[in-house]
Amino acid sequence: QVQLVESGGGLVQAGGSLRLSCAASGRTFNTYAMGWFRQAPGKEREFVAFIRWSGGTTVYADSVKGRFTISRGVAKNTIYLQMNSLRPEDTAVYYCASDSLFGGSIDQEKYDTWGQGAQVTVSS
Repeated sequence: QVQLVESGGGLVQAGGSLRLSCAASGRTFNTYAMGWFRQAPGKEREFVAFIRWSGGTTVYADSVKGRFTISRGVAKNTIYLQMNSLRPEDTAVYYCASDSLFGGSIDQEKYDTWGQGAQVTVSS
């Protein structure tokens, strides 16, 4: 089993930056990719970005491309989401997730473990 814990959320003004962290513990050796998703009030959860452990390939949603950067720590147990030029529409609960089967996907159904979420609020 893998456990995921997000941190780093908070309140920021539009145009500002935040960095989210996701620490994984447990059986992380069979993790092929990790991703970030978000859910805004009244909306469905949506894909933000993912990173593959092998090779470090990254994929982003069009809505965050050029503003957000997903990265991984040296050890295979932490990923980050650097969020720059934040907009009010980025306000959401952000979740990290791990994928032990598919090697990364924009489809949340492909992820088998989820964190508890971190609130990000961007004021206008």
